[in-house]
Amino acid sequence: MNYDYVVVGAGSAGCVVAARLSERPDIKVVLLESGGRDDDIELKMPLVFTKLRNHPKLDWGFATDPEPFADNRVIRSARGKVLGGSSSTNGMMYSRGHPRDYDQWAQMGARGWSYEEVLPYFKRSERNWRGEGPAHGGSGPLSVVPYTSDEPIAEAIRDTALALNYRVLDDFEAGDPEGFGLPDSTICRGRRASASQAFLRPARNRPNLAVITGAHATRILIEKGRAVGVEYRKGGATAVVYASREVVLSGGAYASPQLLMLSGIGPSAHLNEIGIPIVLDLPGVGKDLQEHPLVPMGFAAKQPFKFSRKLRADRLAGSVIKWMLTGRGLPSTVPLSAIAYYKSRPELERPDLENIFMSTSLAAEVWFPGWRKPKPDVLTSLNVVLRPGSRGFVKLRSADPAEPPRIQFNFLQDPEDLRLLRYALRWTRDFVRQGALAKHVGAEVFPGGAVETDAALDAYIRQTVSTGEHPTSTCKMGQGEDAVVDPQLRVRGIEGLRIADASIMPSVISGHTNAPSIMIGEKAAELMLADLDAG
Repeated sequence: MNYDYVVVGAGSAGCVVAARLSERPDIKVVLLESGGRDDDIELKMPLVFTKLRNHPKLDWGFATDPEPFADNRVIRSARGKVLGGSSSTNGMMYSRGHPRDYDQWAQMGARGWSYEEVLPYFKRSERNWRGEGPAHGGSGPLSVVPYTSDEPIAEAIRDTALALNYRVLDDFEAGDPEGFGLPDSTICRGRRASASQAFLRPARNRPNLAVITGAHATRILIEKGRAVGVEYRKGGATAVVYASREVVLSGGAYASPQLLMLSGIGPSAHLNEIGIPIVLDLPGVGKDLQEHPLVPMGFAAKQPFKFSRKLRADRLAGSVIKWMLTGRGLPSTVPLSAIAYYKSRPELERPDLENIFMSTSLAAEVWFPGWRKPKPDVLTSLNVVLRPGSRGFVKLRSADPAEPPRIQFNFLQDPEDLRLLRYALRWTRDFVRQGALAKHVGAEVFPGGAVETDAALDAYIRQTVSTGEHPTSTCKMGQGEDAVVDPQLRVRGIEGLRIADASIMPSVISGHTNAPSIMIGEKAAELMLADLDAG
Protein backbone atom coordinates (compact mmCIF):
# COMPACT_ATOMS: atom_id res chain seq x y z
CA MET A 1 0.00 0.00 0.00
CA ASN A 2 1.17 3.52 -0.81
CA TYR A 3 0.82 6.55 1.46
CA ASP A 4 2.34 9.98 1.75
CA TYR A 5 3.45 9.42 5.34
CA VAL A 6 4.07 6.27 7.35
CA VAL A 7 4.07 6.78 11.12
CA VAL A 8 5.49 3.95 13.24
CA GLY A 9 4.15 3.83 16.80
CA ALA A 10 0.79 5.10 18.10
CA GLY A 11 2.10 6.49 21.38
CA SER A 12 1.99 9.96 22.89
CA ALA A 13 3.68 11.59 19.88
CA GLY A 14 2.69 9.21 17.07
CA CYS A 15 -1.05 9.66 17.62
CA VAL A 16 -0.57 13.43 17.42
CA VAL A 17 1.52 13.27 14.25
CA ALA A 18 -0.97 11.02 12.46
CA ALA A 19 -3.98 13.04 13.56
CA ARG A 20 -2.48 16.41 12.63
CA LEU A 21 -1.17 15.29 9.23
CA SER A 22 -4.51 13.72 8.34
CA GLU A 23 -6.34 16.99 9.02
CA ARG A 24 -5.28 17.77 5.46
CA PRO A 25 -7.63 15.68 3.29
CA ASP A 26 -5.12 15.58 0.42
CA ILE A 27 -2.55 13.74 2.57
CA LYS A 28 -2.68 9.94 2.97
CA VAL A 29 -1.34 8.68 6.31
CA VAL A 30 -0.90 5.22 7.77
CA LEU A 31 -0.18 4.62 11.46
CA LEU A 32 1.36 1.30 12.50
CA GLU A 33 0.97 0.09 16.09
CA SER A 34 2.35 -3.18 17.50
CA GLY A 35 -0.29 -3.34 20.22
CA GLY A 36 -4.04 -3.64 19.97
CA ARG A 37 -6.99 -1.32 20.32
CA ASP A 38 -7.56 0.62 23.53
CA ASP A 39 -11.11 -0.56 24.19
CA ASP A 40 -10.50 -2.30 27.55
CA ILE A 41 -12.39 -0.65 30.40
CA GLU A 42 -9.22 -0.81 32.53
CA LEU A 43 -7.61 1.66 30.13
CA LYS A 44 -10.39 4.14 30.73
CA MET A 45 -10.46 3.93 34.55
CA PRO A 46 -7.84 6.19 36.19
CA LEU A 47 -7.89 4.31 39.52
CA VAL A 48 -6.34 1.10 38.16
CA PHE A 49 -3.33 2.59 36.35
CA THR A 50 -0.81 0.74 38.53
CA LYS A 51 -2.33 -2.60 37.48
CA LEU A 52 -1.67 -1.90 33.79
CA ARG A 53 2.10 -1.93 34.12
CA ASN A 54 2.33 -5.69 34.53
CA HIS A 55 -0.48 -6.49 32.10
CA PRO A 56 0.80 -9.06 29.56
CA LYS A 57 -1.56 -7.78 26.87
CA LEU A 58 -1.02 -4.05 27.41
CA ASP A 59 2.66 -3.79 28.38
CA TRP A 60 5.84 -4.77 26.56
CA GLY A 61 7.30 -6.39 29.67
CA PHE A 62 10.71 -4.79 29.15
CA ALA A 63 13.44 -5.20 31.76
CA THR A 64 17.03 -4.07 31.95
CA ASP A 65 20.18 -6.09 31.84
CA PRO A 66 21.56 -6.51 35.38
CA GLU A 67 22.28 -2.99 36.62
CA PRO A 68 25.98 -2.89 37.62
CA PHE A 69 25.65 0.00 40.10
CA ALA A 70 22.40 -1.23 41.67
CA ASP A 71 23.41 -4.64 43.05
CA ASN A 72 23.13 -6.19 39.58
CA ARG A 73 19.35 -6.09 39.85
CA VAL A 74 17.14 -6.49 36.78
CA ILE A 75 14.75 -3.52 36.76
CA ARG A 76 11.41 -3.58 34.98
CA SER A 77 10.55 -0.73 32.64
CA ALA A 78 6.87 -0.52 31.78
CA ARG A 79 5.94 0.66 28.27
CA GLY A 80 2.42 0.62 26.90
CA LYS A 81 1.74 -1.83 24.06
CA VAL A 82 -1.62 -0.52 22.88
CA LEU A 83 -3.05 2.41 20.95
CA GLY A 84 -1.93 5.46 22.88
CA GLY A 85 1.27 3.75 24.02
CA SER A 86 2.28 4.69 27.54
CA SER A 87 -0.26 7.52 27.59
CA SER A 88 -2.82 4.70 27.87
CA THR A 89 -1.14 3.15 30.91
CA ASN A 90 0.64 5.99 32.77
CA GLY A 91 -0.31 7.93 35.92
CA MET A 92 -1.98 10.69 33.84
CA MET A 93 0.03 13.52 35.38
CA TYR A 94 0.20 16.60 33.15
CA SER A 95 3.73 17.95 33.58
CA ARG A 96 5.94 19.97 31.26
CA GLY A 97 9.07 20.18 33.40
CA HIS A 98 10.92 23.44 33.99
CA PRO A 99 11.03 26.17 31.29
CA ARG A 100 14.80 26.22 31.68
CA ASP A 101 14.94 22.58 30.48
CA TYR A 102 13.93 23.67 26.99
CA ASP A 103 16.22 26.70 26.98
CA GLN A 104 19.01 24.25 27.77
CA TRP A 105 17.97 22.15 24.77
CA ALA A 106 18.39 25.21 22.55
CA GLN A 107 21.82 25.88 24.06
CA MET A 108 22.77 22.26 23.33
CA GLY A 109 22.11 22.79 19.62
CA ALA A 110 18.35 22.22 19.35
CA ARG A 111 17.59 25.57 17.76
CA GLY A 112 13.92 26.42 17.75
CA TRP A 113 13.22 24.39 20.91
CA SER A 114 13.53 26.99 23.67
CA TYR A 115 10.58 27.21 26.05
CA GLU A 116 9.23 30.34 24.37
CA GLU A 117 9.37 28.50 21.05
CA VAL A 118 7.72 25.25 22.23
CA LEU A 119 5.04 26.86 24.42
CA PRO A 120 2.65 27.39 21.45
CA TYR A 121 2.68 23.63 20.81
CA PHE A 122 1.90 22.82 24.43
CA LYS A 123 -1.00 25.26 24.24
CA ARG A 124 -2.23 23.97 20.87
CA SER A 125 -2.59 20.44 22.23
CA GLU A 126 -4.32 21.39 25.47
CA ARG A 127 -7.90 22.00 26.60
CA ASN A 128 -7.10 23.18 30.10
CA TRP A 129 -9.78 23.58 32.75
CA ARG A 130 -8.56 27.14 33.37
CA GLY A 131 -9.32 28.15 29.80
CA GLU A 132 -7.12 29.97 27.31
CA GLY A 133 -4.35 32.06 28.85
CA PRO A 134 -0.66 32.96 28.62
CA ALA A 135 0.42 29.51 29.88
CA HIS A 136 -2.43 27.26 28.73
CA GLY A 137 -4.56 26.36 25.77
CA GLY A 138 -8.31 26.24 26.08
CA SER A 139 -9.51 24.52 22.91
CA GLY A 140 -7.05 21.70 22.09
CA PRO A 141 -7.89 18.00 21.91
CA LEU A 142 -6.23 17.00 25.22
CA SER A 143 -8.43 17.44 28.29
CA VAL A 144 -6.42 18.69 31.28
CA VAL A 145 -8.20 18.86 34.64
CA PRO A 146 -7.04 19.33 38.25
CA TYR A 147 -6.20 16.47 40.57
CA THR A 148 -8.15 16.75 43.80
CA SER A 149 -7.89 14.99 47.17
CA ASP A 150 -10.38 14.71 50.02
CA GLU A 151 -7.75 13.26 52.35
CA PRO A 152 -6.96 15.38 55.44
CA ILE A 153 -3.30 14.46 54.99
CA ALA A 154 -3.24 16.33 51.67
CA GLU A 155 -4.22 19.53 53.47
CA ALA A 156 -1.64 18.78 56.18
CA ILE A 157 1.12 18.48 53.56
CA ARG A 158 0.09 21.83 52.10
CA ASP A 159 -0.05 23.52 55.53
CA THR A 160 3.31 22.08 56.53
CA ALA A 161 4.91 23.29 53.31
CA LEU A 162 3.61 26.80 53.92
CA ALA A 163 4.81 26.76 57.55
CA LEU A 164 8.30 25.79 56.33
CA ASN A 165 8.29 28.64 53.78
CA TYR A 166 7.97 26.46 50.70
CA ARG A 167 5.86 27.77 47.86
CA VAL A 168 2.43 26.20 47.41
CA LEU A 169 1.25 26.35 43.81
CA ASP A 170 -2.10 26.06 42.08
CA ASP A 171 -0.42 25.74 38.67
CA PHE A 172 2.95 24.07 38.13
CA GLU A 173 2.99 25.11 34.46
CA ALA A 174 2.65 28.88 34.89
CA GLY A 175 6.35 29.62 35.35
CA ASP A 176 8.77 28.24 37.90
CA PRO A 177 7.35 24.91 39.19
CA GLU A 178 9.36 24.88 42.43
CA GLY A 179 7.03 24.15 45.33
CA PHE A 180 4.20 21.93 46.55
CA GLY A 181 0.73 21.27 45.21
CA LEU A 182 -1.55 18.96 43.30
CA PRO A 183 -0.80 18.81 39.57
CA ASP A 184 -3.11 18.73 36.59
CA SER A 185 -4.09 15.44 34.97
CA THR A 186 -5.05 14.12 31.54
CA ILE A 187 -8.57 12.99 32.39
CA CYS A 188 -11.79 13.78 30.54
CA ARG A 189 -15.16 13.40 32.26
CA GLY A 190 -13.68 10.91 34.70
CA ARG A 191 -11.95 8.79 32.04
CA ARG A 192 -8.32 8.64 30.94
CA ALA A 193 -7.50 11.11 28.17
CA SER A 194 -4.75 9.21 26.37
CA ALA A 195 -3.19 10.47 23.15
CA SER A 196 -5.26 7.85 21.36
CA GLN A 197 -8.55 9.00 22.86
CA ALA A 198 -7.78 12.72 22.59
CA PHE A 199 -6.15 12.90 19.15
CA LEU A 200 -6.63 9.66 17.25
CA ARG A 201 -10.22 8.74 18.07
CA PRO A 202 -11.73 11.93 16.54
CA ALA A 203 -9.67 11.27 13.40
CA ARG A 204 -10.38 7.56 12.94
CA ASN A 205 -13.17 8.02 10.41
CA ARG A 206 -11.10 10.14 8.05
CA PRO A 207 -10.78 8.33 4.72
CA ASN A 208 -7.16 9.48 4.36
CA LEU A 209 -6.01 7.91 7.66
CA ALA A 210 -5.37 4.18 8.07
CA VAL A 211 -4.57 2.73 11.51
CA ILE A 212 -3.15 -0.79 11.55
CA THR A 213 -2.94 -2.45 14.96
CA GLY A 214 -1.00 -5.63 15.70
CA ALA A 215 1.58 -4.42 13.17
CA HIS A 216 5.12 -4.91 14.47
CA ALA A 217 7.60 -2.89 12.41
CA THR A 218 10.67 -4.93 11.52
CA ARG A 219 12.65 -2.75 9.12
CA ILE A 220 12.77 0.65 7.46
CA LEU A 221 13.17 0.28 3.71
CA ILE A 222 16.06 2.43 2.46
CA GLU A 223 16.74 3.03 -1.23
CA LYS A 224 19.62 5.24 -2.36
CA GLY A 225 19.87 6.91 1.02
CA ARG A 226 16.15 7.59 1.35
CA ALA A 227 13.50 5.97 3.54
CA VAL A 228 10.75 4.74 1.22
CA GLY A 229 8.65 2.49 3.44
CA VAL A 230 8.37 0.15 6.40
CA GLU A 231 8.23 -3.63 6.59
CA TYR A 232 6.07 -5.07 9.37
CA ARG A 233 4.65 -8.35 10.61
CA LYS A 234 1.00 -8.90 11.43
CA GLY A 235 -0.58 -12.22 12.28
CA GLY A 236 2.47 -14.16 11.15
CA ALA A 237 2.60 -12.53 7.72
CA THR A 238 5.03 -9.90 6.43
CA ALA A 239 3.71 -6.79 4.71
CA VAL A 240 5.08 -3.46 3.47
CA VAL A 241 3.72 0.08 3.41
CA TYR A 242 5.39 2.70 1.22
CA ALA A 243 5.83 6.41 1.92
CA SER A 244 6.10 8.86 -0.95
CA ARG A 245 6.97 11.71 1.41
CA GLU A 246 8.37 10.57 4.77
CA VAL A 247 8.62 7.83 7.35
CA VAL A 248 8.22 8.98 10.96
CA LEU A 249 9.41 6.90 13.90
CA SER A 250 7.41 7.40 17.10
CA GLY A 251 8.21 4.20 18.94
CA GLY A 252 9.76 5.88 21.97
CA ALA A 253 13.19 5.76 23.57
CA TYR A 254 13.48 1.97 23.25
CA ALA A 255 11.72 1.06 20.02
CA SER A 256 12.91 3.94 17.81
CA PRO A 257 16.64 3.22 18.20
CA GLN A 258 15.91 -0.51 17.99
CA LEU A 259 14.18 -0.12 14.62
CA LEU A 260 16.94 2.14 13.31
CA MET A 261 19.57 -0.45 14.22
CA LEU A 262 17.53 -3.33 12.78
CA SER A 263 17.49 -1.29 9.56
CA GLY A 264 21.28 -0.87 9.52
CA ILE A 265 21.36 2.67 10.94
CA GLY A 266 23.43 2.97 14.10
CA PRO A 267 26.90 2.43 15.60
CA SER A 268 28.86 0.37 13.06
CA ALA A 269 30.75 -1.67 15.67
CA HIS A 270 27.51 -2.79 17.31
CA LEU A 271 25.81 -3.57 13.99
CA ASN A 272 28.81 -5.65 12.93
CA GLU A 273 28.68 -7.50 16.23
CA ILE A 274 25.01 -8.38 15.66
CA GLY A 275 25.53 -9.18 11.98
CA ILE A 276 23.38 -6.47 10.43
CA PRO A 277 24.57 -4.89 7.16
CA ILE A 278 25.49 -1.25 7.71
CA VAL A 279 23.41 1.32 5.85
CA LEU A 280 24.68 4.30 7.83
CA ASP A 281 27.18 4.55 10.68
CA LEU A 282 25.32 6.80 13.13
CA PRO A 283 27.09 6.44 16.51
CA GLY A 284 24.48 8.28 18.63
CA VAL A 285 21.70 5.75 18.02
CA GLY A 286 20.84 4.05 21.32
CA LYS A 287 23.39 6.09 23.23
CA ASP A 288 22.83 8.35 26.28
CA LEU A 289 19.66 6.71 27.60
CA GLN A 290 18.39 8.94 30.41
CA GLU A 291 15.79 8.03 33.01
CA HIS A 292 14.61 9.35 36.37
CA PRO A 293 15.76 7.07 39.22
CA LEU A 294 13.09 6.62 41.89
CA VAL A 295 13.32 5.32 45.46
CA PRO A 296 10.23 4.75 47.67
CA MET A 297 9.63 5.43 51.34
CA GLY A 298 6.65 4.52 53.50
CA PHE A 299 5.27 5.90 56.76
CA ALA A 300 2.50 4.42 58.89
CA ALA A 301 -0.61 6.59 59.09
CA LYS A 302 -1.72 7.70 62.55
CA GLN A 303 -5.20 8.37 61.20
CA PRO A 304 -7.01 6.12 58.69
CA PHE A 305 -7.13 7.19 55.07
CA LYS A 306 -10.46 7.57 53.32
CA PHE A 307 -9.02 5.82 50.29
CA SER A 308 -8.56 2.45 52.00
CA ARG A 309 -12.11 2.53 53.35
CA LYS A 310 -13.38 3.08 49.82
CA LEU A 311 -11.57 -0.09 48.68
CA ARG A 312 -14.00 -2.27 50.64
CA ALA A 313 -15.43 -4.58 47.98
CA ASP A 314 -19.10 -3.61 48.27
CA ARG A 315 -18.32 0.11 48.37
CA LEU A 316 -15.95 -0.21 45.42
CA ALA A 317 -18.55 -2.10 43.37
CA GLY A 318 -21.04 0.67 43.97
CA SER A 319 -18.54 3.36 43.03
CA VAL A 320 -17.65 1.54 39.80
CA ILE A 321 -21.31 1.47 38.79
CA LYS A 322 -21.59 5.16 39.60
CA TRP A 323 -18.46 5.88 37.57
CA MET A 324 -19.74 3.95 34.56
CA LEU A 325 -22.95 5.99 34.63
CA THR A 326 -21.61 9.42 35.54
CA GLY A 327 -17.80 9.45 35.25
CA ARG A 328 -17.59 10.41 38.93
CA GLY A 329 -16.44 8.72 42.09
CA LEU A 330 -13.39 6.78 43.23
CA PRO A 331 -12.58 5.12 39.87
CA SER A 332 -12.11 8.58 38.29
CA THR A 333 -9.25 9.42 40.64
CA VAL A 334 -5.83 8.32 41.86
CA PRO A 335 -4.77 8.55 45.53
CA LEU A 336 -2.35 11.44 45.03
CA SER A 337 -1.93 13.83 47.98
CA ALA A 338 0.77 16.20 46.69
CA ILE A 339 3.91 16.52 44.63
CA ALA A 340 6.88 18.70 45.45
CA TYR A 341 9.65 20.01 43.23
CA TYR A 342 12.52 21.19 45.42
CA LYS A 343 16.24 21.95 45.44
CA SER A 344 19.01 20.06 47.17
CA ARG A 345 21.00 23.31 47.30
CA PRO A 346 19.50 26.81 47.47
CA GLU A 347 21.81 28.24 44.83
CA LEU A 348 20.48 25.94 42.08
CA GLU A 349 18.56 27.66 39.28
CA ARG A 350 15.84 24.98 39.24
CA PRO A 351 14.69 22.04 41.35
CA ASP A 352 16.68 18.84 41.04
CA LEU A 353 14.39 16.60 43.12
CA GLU A 354 10.73 15.58 43.11
CA ASN A 355 8.65 13.95 45.81
CA ILE A 356 5.32 12.28 45.00
CA PHE A 357 3.13 11.76 48.09
CA MET A 358 0.39 9.14 47.84
CA SER A 359 -2.16 8.39 50.56
CA THR A 360 -2.04 4.64 50.05
CA SER A 361 0.19 1.66 50.47
CA LEU A 362 1.77 0.42 47.24
CA ALA A 363 0.36 -2.98 48.25
CA ALA A 364 -3.23 -1.73 48.77
CA GLU A 365 -5.94 -4.06 47.45
CA VAL A 366 -9.67 -4.63 47.60
CA TRP A 367 -10.83 -6.05 50.95
CA PHE A 368 -13.94 -7.24 52.73
CA PRO A 369 -14.63 -8.47 56.29
CA GLY A 370 -14.33 -12.25 56.50
CA TRP A 371 -12.58 -12.45 53.12
CA ARG A 372 -9.47 -10.27 53.23
CA LYS A 373 -8.21 -7.70 55.70
CA PRO A 374 -7.35 -4.22 54.48
CA LYS A 375 -3.68 -3.39 54.19
CA PRO A 376 -2.37 -0.97 56.84
CA ASP A 377 -2.55 2.66 55.73
CA VAL A 378 0.83 3.97 54.59
CA LEU A 379 1.84 7.41 53.33
CA THR A 380 3.97 6.54 50.33
CA SER A 381 6.73 8.90 49.22
CA LEU A 382 8.37 8.44 45.82
CA ASN A 383 11.70 10.24 45.67
CA VAL A 384 12.93 11.17 42.19
CA VAL A 385 16.15 12.68 40.81
CA LEU A 386 15.04 15.05 38.05
CA ARG A 387 18.30 15.59 36.15
CA PRO A 388 20.39 12.46 36.69
CA GLY A 389 24.00 12.31 35.57
CA SER A 390 24.02 8.58 34.89
CA ARG A 391 23.78 7.50 31.25
CA GLY A 392 22.70 4.18 29.82
CA PHE A 393 22.05 2.66 26.42
CA VAL A 394 19.72 0.70 24.20
CA LYS A 395 21.25 -2.03 22.04
CA LEU A 396 20.06 -4.95 19.98
CA ARG A 397 19.95 -8.38 21.56
CA SER A 398 20.03 -9.99 18.14
CA ALA A 399 18.99 -9.33 14.54
CA ASP A 400 15.55 -10.77 15.30
CA PRO A 401 12.96 -7.93 15.42
CA ALA A 402 10.78 -10.01 17.75
CA GLU A 403 13.43 -9.98 20.47
CA PRO A 404 13.22 -7.13 22.99
CA PRO A 405 16.11 -4.67 22.98
CA ARG A 406 18.86 -4.66 25.56
CA ILE A 407 18.23 -1.83 28.03
CA GLN A 408 20.77 -0.55 30.53
CA PHE A 409 20.02 2.51 32.69
CA ASN A 410 23.31 2.43 34.60
CA PHE A 411 21.38 3.82 37.56
CA LEU A 412 23.71 5.32 40.21
CA GLN A 413 26.68 5.25 37.84
CA ASP A 414 27.13 8.94 38.67
CA PRO A 415 27.87 9.26 42.42
CA GLU A 416 25.94 12.53 42.47
CA ASP A 417 22.70 10.63 41.72
CA LEU A 418 23.32 8.46 44.78
CA ARG A 419 24.06 11.53 46.91
CA LEU A 420 20.86 13.21 45.74
CA LEU A 421 18.72 10.19 46.58
CA ARG A 422 20.35 9.96 49.99
CA TYR A 423 19.59 13.65 50.51
CA ALA A 424 15.98 13.12 49.37
CA LEU A 425 15.37 10.31 51.87
CA ARG A 426 16.64 12.45 54.72
CA TRP A 427 14.71 15.48 53.50
CA THR A 428 11.49 13.43 53.41
CA ARG A 429 12.09 12.03 56.90
CA ASP A 430 12.49 15.54 58.24
CA PHE A 431 9.52 16.99 56.35
CA VAL A 432 6.94 14.44 57.54
CA ARG A 433 7.86 15.12 61.20
CA GLN A 434 7.04 18.82 60.91
CA GLY A 435 3.96 20.89 61.69
CA ALA A 436 0.48 19.64 60.86
CA LEU A 437 1.83 16.62 58.99
CA ALA A 438 3.41 15.14 62.13
CA LYS A 439 -0.10 14.53 63.52
CA HIS A 440 -0.83 12.19 60.59
CA VAL A 441 2.48 10.35 60.20
CA GLY A 442 3.67 7.53 62.44
CA ALA A 443 6.60 5.17 62.28
CA GLU A 444 8.75 4.85 59.18
CA VAL A 445 7.83 1.51 57.59
CA PHE A 446 10.53 1.47 54.93
CA PRO A 447 13.45 1.74 54.81
CA GLY A 448 12.96 2.11 58.60
CA GLY A 449 14.33 4.54 61.12
CA ALA A 450 17.34 2.35 61.88
CA VAL A 451 18.66 2.89 58.36
CA GLU A 452 20.57 6.08 59.14
CA THR A 453 24.20 6.07 58.03
CA ASP A 454 25.32 6.97 54.52
CA ALA A 455 26.35 3.37 53.94
CA ALA A 456 23.00 1.98 55.11
CA LEU A 457 21.01 4.46 53.02
CA ASP A 458 23.18 3.77 49.97
CA ALA A 459 22.58 0.04 50.39
CA TYR A 460 18.81 0.61 50.60
CA ILE A 461 18.91 2.84 47.49
CA ARG A 462 20.81 0.23 45.48
CA GLN A 463 18.32 -2.45 46.59
CA THR A 464 15.19 -0.47 45.71
CA VAL A 465 15.96 2.08 42.98
CA SER A 466 13.53 1.78 40.10
CA THR A 467 12.41 3.81 37.12
CA GLY A 468 10.19 6.87 36.90
CA GLU A 469 9.15 5.45 33.50
CA HIS A 470 10.41 8.50 31.62
CA PRO A 471 13.10 7.13 29.23
CA THR A 472 14.55 9.67 26.80
CA SER A 473 17.46 10.78 24.63
CA THR A 474 18.47 7.62 22.72
CA CYS A 475 18.08 9.41 19.35
CA LYS A 476 18.88 12.84 20.62
CA MET A 477 18.45 16.07 18.71
CA GLY A 478 21.37 18.40 18.11
CA GLN A 479 24.15 19.29 15.74
CA GLY A 480 27.21 17.33 16.89
CA GLU A 481 28.50 13.94 15.81
CA ASP A 482 26.44 12.16 18.47
CA ALA A 483 23.20 13.81 17.34
CA VAL A 484 20.80 11.43 15.60
CA VAL A 485 18.31 14.05 14.38
CA ASP A 486 18.66 17.72 13.52
CA PRO A 487 16.38 20.40 15.02
CA GLN A 488 13.83 19.61 12.28
CA LEU A 489 13.80 16.01 13.60
CA ARG A 490 15.31 14.67 10.37
CA VAL A 491 17.61 11.68 10.81
CA ARG A 492 21.11 12.79 9.86
CA GLY A 493 22.32 11.13 6.67
CA ILE A 494 18.99 9.60 5.59
CA GLU A 495 16.41 11.48 3.54
CA GLY A 496 12.69 11.12 4.17
CA LEU A 497 13.10 9.87 7.75
CA ARG A 498 12.21 11.71 10.96
CA ILE A 499 11.81 10.80 14.61
CA ALA A 500 9.11 12.29 16.81
CA ASP A 501 9.07 10.96 20.38
CA ALA A 502 10.92 11.30 23.70
CA SER A 503 14.04 9.69 22.23
CA ILE A 504 14.93 13.01 20.55
CA MET A 505 15.14 14.98 23.82
CA PRO A 506 18.71 16.29 24.20
CA SER A 507 18.29 15.80 27.96
CA VAL A 508 15.51 14.44 30.13
CA ILE A 509 13.18 17.16 31.36
CA SER A 510 12.66 17.98 35.05
CA GLY A 511 9.18 16.49 35.11
CA HIS A 512 7.05 13.82 33.48
CA THR A 513 7.32 13.10 29.78
CA ASN A 514 3.81 12.55 28.38
CA ALA A 515 2.92 16.20 27.77
CA PRO A 516 6.37 17.01 26.30
CA SER A 517 6.06 14.01 23.95
CA ILE A 518 2.69 15.30 22.77
CA MET A 519 4.29 18.71 22.23
CA ILE A 520 7.02 17.04 20.15
CA GLY A 521 4.30 15.40 18.03
CA GLU A 522 2.61 18.76 17.49
CA LYS A 523 5.82 20.44 16.40
CA ALA A 524 6.89 17.50 14.23
CA ALA A 525 3.62 17.62 12.27
CA GLU A 526 3.99 21.35 11.71
CA LEU A 527 7.58 20.94 10.51
CA MET A 528 6.50 18.27 8.02
CA LEU A 529 3.57 20.27 6.71
CA ALA A 530 5.80 23.31 6.32
CA ASP A 531 8.25 21.28 4.23
CA LEU A 532 5.38 19.89 2.18
CA ASP A 533 4.00 23.35 1.47
CA ALA A 534 7.46 24.66 0.59
CA GLY A 535 7.70 21.98 -2.09
